[in-house]
Amino acid sequence: MADPLRIEAGELAEDAILDALQNGRRIVVTTTMLGTDHEVTLRYDGSVYYCDTPTRLHRHESEREMRTCVQKMGYASDQSPESG
Repeated sequence: MADPLRIEAGELAEDAILDALQNGRRIVVTTTMLGTDHEVTLRYDGSVYYCDTPTRLHRHESEREMRTCVQKMGYASDQSPESG
C-alpha cells in the first residue's frame, strides 16, 4: 500500500481530495480543533467513503456525501482551481 497523502486542512480542493481517494490513496488531514491539532484519515474502499476522526468513524455512501463532508469540516479549500 502506498504511503498516505498528508495535507493540512484547506490545502487541497475537494476535487483533488476525491480524485486521490478514488485512485486508492488514503489522505491524512491535519486539522485544528479547539486549539489542538488532530489527524483525520480519509479513505475509499471502492463503494464507501470513510472519515476516521479521533473520536468517530464516519461513513459516506456517495461521492456527493463525501464532498459535503470535506467542505463542511474544512478539509478542502474553499476555492476550486478554476476560481483562483
